[in-house]
Amino acid sequence: MFKKVLLILVSWFFFQTGFSQTKVQDTIYLMNGQVVGEKVIDTILGAITIINPKKPTKKIHFEWDQIFMVRYANGDKRYYYQQDSLLSNWFSRDEMWMYMKGENDARKGFKAKGAMIGAGIAGIVGGMTGTFWGPIAPYGFMALSGLPKIKIKHNTISNPSYVESDAYILGYERVARQRRKIKSVIGGTVGLIIGYTFYGLFHSQYPENINVGFNK
Repeated sequence: MFKKVLLILVSWFFFQTGFSQTKVQDTIYLMNGQVVGEKVIDTILGAITIINPKKPTKKIHFEWDQIFMVRYANGDKRYYYQQDSLLSNWFSRDEMWMYMKGENDARKGFKAKGAMIGAGIAGIVGGMTGTFWGPIAPYGFMALSGLPKIKIKHNTISNPSYVESDAYILGYERVARQRRKIKSVIGGTVGLIIGYTFYGLFHSQYPENINVGFNK
């Protein structure tokens, strides 16, 4: 009985060891805030090369100027970013790290639902007029969606201390404003379709003294 238990424990140990080894991988931190976890297979010719996880027969190459840092599976780090005003790299290495953290948190947590709903309503109203000027309302809304102040919610922050960094806030705001515009385009387009559909179905019932559409 003891031997069987010992055999099971030994087998489980080697299984766990082998499984953990298959999980070991290098981590590539890109300048756009994204993180890629794959084994680095080449670092020559000014690029980092990995196997494409979706197409194992192909490779992905990241130019050095696309990379902030690579953390290898053995714990070693290599930084590719350095502060250089000639390259428009204004941030120090620590500031850029916080900037990327802000981008990543906004990418994960900022939903921009208000921008989508607002642009959708503007699209519906514009489409209901039945005119060629209808798209002005939703796409005008999209153009202005980046102006209001970004409110950083605590539940979207990976570490509360990050908001003390101006670089983190700048990174978060950049992605949040970009996401507002994208969601505004989506919401506005859907709203226009609904609005024009409504106009096509019911414009004959519009009051005679309100002619906002095409000729009946």
